[in-house]
Order: sequence, then C-alpha cells, then structure tokens
Amino acid sequence: MYWTLELASYLEDAPWPATKEELIDYAMRAGAPLEVVENLQQLEDEEEVFESIEDIWPDYPTKEDFFFNEDEY
Repeated sequence: MYWTLELASYLEDAPWPATKEELIDYAMRAGAPLEVVENLQQLEDEEEVFESIEDIWPDYPTKEDFFFNEDEY
C-alpha cells in the first residue's frame, strides 16, 4: 500500500468518520483512481472507524508542513 498527495486528495471530501467499506464505496462513486480503491482494500481492520486520512496514512502532510513563515528568516 502506498499513498501520495494526489491519491489522498480523493478522500479529502469523504464522509468522515467512515469504515473501510464506506471509504471504498465513496472512492468508487467519486471516480477515484484504482490505486485509491486498492489501497483502501488493503486496510486490515474491517470494523475500525477512521476519523480522517491521518488514521489511514499517519504521515499525511498537513498545511502546516508547507507553511513558510518569512518572519523567521
């Protein structure tokens, strides 16, 4: 399973919190690439409820990761 920013962006508007099956259904209805569906299918816990993309991809970059504060330099 691998995630990229592009693939994860297809889940930004997903109905969080959601189960694995709900996310797969959402990705298919939203026309997400096959890689997104395959990544979701590889999630192990069928019953777990995911609160956000960070629960699926712990290293998901946030907006703060890209924030550049000119005053610091």
